Amino acid sequence: MAKIISEKIFKYDIPEGKKKERVDLFLANSVENATRSRIQKLIEAGFVTANGKVIKSNYKVSPGDVIILTLPIAPRPEVAEPEDIPIDVVFEDEFLMVINKPPGLVVHPSIGHYTGTLVNALLFHKQKLSDINDPAMRPGIVHRIDKDTSGLLLIAKDNVTHHRLAAQFSAHSLEREYQAVAWGVFKERKGEIKSFIARSKRDRKLFTMTESEGKSAHTFYEVLEEFEFATLLSLRLKTGRTHQIRVHLSGTGHPIFGDEFYGGRVIRYGDGLPKMKARVENLLAIMQRQALHAKTLGFIHPHTKEYIRFDSELPEDMKLLIEKLRN
Repeated sequence: MAKIISEKIFKYDIPEGKKKERVDLFLANSVENATRSRIQKLIEAGFVTANGKVIKSNYKVSPGDVIILTLPIAPRPEVAEPEDIPIDVVFEDEFLMVINKPPGLVVHPSIGHYTGTLVNALLFHKQKLSDINDPAMRPGIVHRIDKDTSGLLLIAKDNVTHHRLAAQFSAHSLEREYQAVAWGVFKERKGEIKSFIARSKRDRKLFTMTESEGKSAHTFYEVLEEFEFATLLSLRLKTGRTHQIRVHLSGTGHPIFGDEFYGGRVIRYGDGLPKMKARVENLLAIMQRQALHAKTLGFIHPHTKEYIRFDSELPEDMKLLIEKLRN
């Protein structure tokens, strides 16, 4: 475990007119790179006070409160260390691997996540990885998916392979299909979402759709199955921007079910009906993350020139969610 060598203090004076809000949610939205679960652990450990008193996660922040978060800072290691973490290898040869990443696993070390990542696991299991783009922290990593998104990832074992795979990403020539459960019912069975995506000015951890600011983003969707108040979608990426699918669906009024940061945990159906509200709350309890899975990955092998395609099953939490929605 990394030794704590310093602390960072965050002080928040809550202004008049501020709507009451749980302190764990308030801090998760206020502190860059902080997740709600991590904030809750800090609160439990006594690192958060309100008006000088230690509080619990369900404390409601009110106007006039002074909230102080003492954030322990662990030193950044010089290089990622090998860790005995299991990995699900879908395909492997001497040049590359296709990994099925479980939800909850961070792809590479970053602030707040210097251990327990896919890179730490790869370093333990594999001796040979590409060393392009921050070799100390991102060996082998050709592309990423979010921590709480599950599914298929490409890993390069050498630099030539890495460059050739990266070129396919740049040319948008890979096949990438995601499946997601989104709130609401879509008017069209098929469609596309085109916009620019930029960092949110309200919360720098998040992104938002814009008319011209940021980077262009293009997503295709198709309805696979409709439920009473949600839809199972197939989504294909023309571009691969950070949080692209999550931002596009949220921006069009259909956030991914369970997505804490883009409105997917707000009850959008049956709020005034106790039985229906209880049902939706039960579904959200099943889906503790965004219901998004990188299901299909197809590409030209950089050395054999053969087109290869891989498919992965939906993880158990998404299967259970869909089963409950059907019933």
